[in-house]
Amino acid sequence: MQTTICPAQIKDLPAILKIVNHNILHSTAVYDYDPKTLPEMEAWFAEKQEAKWPVIVAVQENEVMGYATYGTFRTKAGYRFTVEHSVYVSENHNGKGIGKLLLIELIALAKAGGFHTMIGGIDADNTGSIEFHKKFGFEDTGTIKQAGYKFERWLDVKFMQLILK
Repeated sequence: MQTTICPAQIKDLPAILKIVNHNILHSTAVYDYDPKTLPEMEAWFAEKQEAKWPVIVAVQENEVMGYATYGTFRTKAGYRFTVEHSVYVSENHNGKGIGKLLLIELIALAKAGGFHTMIGGIDADNTGSIEFHKKFGFEDTGTIKQAGYKFERWLDVKFMQLILK
């Protein structure tokens, strides 16, 4: 079956919402506690579109299997060439190469957009995501200890960086 990577559309938001909420409720990939609502996702999507930040999806037979995006790393002008990214795959499609397809496209978009650096903030215990990013040339640039708190425990955040140019 053919997997297509394309810009997300408003019709994709319920599937993206399902992926987001699964990660909120069952993982430390997202440090939120409460599930998002469709109106919240619509507002998030509108903000991304207004700011011209990409939101892409992996689609197979009209099913959204994952999504990826990037946006502002820090708001000060000196950071304008650095973006922070996210890649999430549906629980039913983990380990099938969907994340790879999404990240390849996201990196290409960031390069085409003239960005210099891509950052990923990853839970330090998420060895799968850390190894995944290393395969694309991301380097471990440091860990902020006990930066987050979820599931009754402190969480460390590892920053991974890819120099795009």
